[in-house]
Amino acid sequence: MKNKLFLLVLSLLALASPMLAQGTAAGAGPSDATRLAAAYIAMGIASGLCGLGQGRATASAAEAMARNPGAIAAIRVALILGLVLIESLALYTLVITFIAK
Repeated sequence: MKNKLFLLVLSLLALASPMLAQGTAAGAGPSDATRLAAAYIAMGIASGLCGLGQGRATASAAEAMARNPGAIAAIRVALILGLVLIESLALYTLVITFIAK
């Protein structure tokens, strides 16, 4: 599993390297297309990882509620707070993609 994840990250970095190449004008900032592509890639990564995090949090909360029914209220509050914080990452990244346009 770790090898597959490492290869995925390595391939993403290899594919992203042309975006960081110098443009035609020396000293100029990144082009609009490059910024937009980077923003979309960031949004995709953030959304995917937020989905994985929310799935793991929900599964753990369901298991904890099944093991200790007396603590359902406390677990539910912690779960909702955690899901809100996880989702805020995706929303902040979405705002950044709109700013990048």
